[in-house]
Amino acid sequence: MTTPSSVEEYLAGLPDDRRGPMDELRATIRAAAPQAAEGIAYDMPAWRLNGRFLVSIAAYKRHYSLFPGSERVLAEHPDAQRYFAGKGTLQFPTNEPLPLDLVAKVVATRLDEVADQSPG
Repeated sequence: MTTPSSVEEYLAGLPDDRRGPMDELRATIRAAAPQAAEGIAYDMPAWRLNGRFLVSIAAYKRHYSLFPGSERVLAEHPDAQRYFAGKGTLQFPTNEPLPLDLVAKVVATRLDEVADQSPG
């Protein structure tokens, strides 16, 4: 896949069986953080709030990744432990339903975290 210039381009470059779940992740993030700006970071869909990183997502052969980049997420959401795949990364197996309720909670936690880091 070439470097995408937009989220639409990233999604269009995915195999058909990956597009639907990625659309679901995208819709969940947009609903949980409608004020966040959507774009591309590190060649994947990403969201920022007031210029600060919020989350990003990516599709792989055996999983979908959510990158909240936050240890606080794991501390506040023990139900995320089973998806933990390294510092700041959650991996959702492609052969299981996406835990969209967990994704929404993770985004809410990141919104709080970003707000706590903002000056003022």
